[in-house]
Amino acid sequence: MLVTHIKRLREVAKDDITFTEEYTDGLLLPHNDALAISLNVLDYKIKRVLVDPGSLANIIQWSKLDNPMRDPPPTNAEGVMKTTIFEVVDGDVGYSIILGRPWLHEMKVVPSTYHQLLKFPTPDGIEQIRGDQPATREMNAILVFSSKGMEHAA
Repeated sequence: MLVTHIKRLREVAKDDITFTEEYTDGLLLPHNDALAISLNVLDYKIKRVLVDPGSLANIIQWSKLDNPMRDPPPTNAEGVMKTTIFEVVDGDVGYSIILGRPWLHEMKVVPSTYHQLLKFPTPDGIEQIRGDQPATREMNAILVFSSKGMEHAA
């Protein structure tokens, strides 16, 4: 059986969100890393922000809020400011924030774990945020170390 693949070429408009193989240049290999970024929340640069399209909620650690009773915090992604509703947890979930589908949909974000990249439309065109692989790998090492410690304690 002979299968022939024909590539259809189409013009890509400047406001289309696309990912090409060149976006993988510079990634740490091998990689199966989660997509973690840094993001401005309130007036702070927050590191270890997990982008999780499988999450039904946006989650923030209680310790990351300067005043948990104030209005919902705004997130600032490359100049796009959004008031964001978070579920607040009082405990360590590993990441400072987990951004789920509510934030992703509000921002119209297209995430790619393979490319370690978020892309989203802004009034000035398509912006992107690169994932922080070293931070993700550090978190993985901490989680593995913690789980091994718990095995020995049992």
